[in-house]
Amino acid sequence: MNTNELVSILCLQYNPKIGDKEFNLNRVEEFILQNSDKKLDLVVLPEFFSTGIDHNSFLNFPEDEQGGKTIEKIKEIAKKFNTNIVAGSVIEKSENKLYNTSFVINRTGEIVAKYRKIHLFNYNGGTEGQRITAGNELVAAELDFGKVGLNICYDFRYPLMQKNLVKKGAEILVCPTAWCIPNNADYDLMCDIWHTVNKTRAYDNLVYVISCNQVGKANERVSNIGHSMIVSPDCEVLANAKNEECAIYSQIDLEKVRHYKKEYPIADID
Repeated sequence: MNTNELVSILCLQYNPKIGDKEFNLNRVEEFILQNSDKKLDLVVLPEFFSTGIDHNSFLNFPEDEQGGKTIEKIKEIAKKFNTNIVAGSVIEKSENKLYNTSFVINRTGEIVAKYRKIHLFNYNGGTEGQRITAGNELVAAELDFGKVGLNICYDFRYPLMQKNLVKKGAEILVCPTAWCIPNNADYDLMCDIWHTVNKTRAYDNLVYVISCNQVGKANERVSNIGHSMIVSPDCEVLANAKNEECAIYSQIDLEKVRHYKKEYPIADID
């Protein structure tokens, strides 16, 4: 790819059908098919995109170290549509431990990176750490247009993690998430906070941010906030899925990131 080309991003926001991997994978393919008239360089999926937030699926039907049948299907989709895919996250079983893992697939259907979520959500009723083992390695995936720094959900609350991903060469920070709020929370306030987090991560690091969320009710206690978005280094929201099941699309200019890195070497200053 010519480094001066715009990079085309598709971000899928939906409410996965709990525990039904086949149904959810078909939805992924349908969303991409609906947008296949566009240039597609990177497709981003939400956290737990194939199962929803379902402890039964996590414990009893995890994927193997290569992502199992779920990632096999994502490989087929990547090849079919000639696109790179950040496959949200799946529960991966390795040596009797479970990890919340994001697989990155290139256009030829190869796994080029794998990231295990570091910051588990154990607060305000969250019990992720009771089931899942935390990862311990930052990952910036090398794709044919540039480097993508990988987060999963609660990781995005940690600014130094983002700075260190940029130090590893990331020009885009990607965050698949199932960002939940209590069903009785002030939705507008929670959205304002979420927007602020996304804009701040982009502006502080002078990179693009892609957050890809689930949307809709997760269970009787919490709902996913939605508002997946693509944000520029200038803090401009280029696309926002708001509170709908949809795909958002934007073309981004990584030359802007490379210019800013020369003019304002923020990541190199401690």
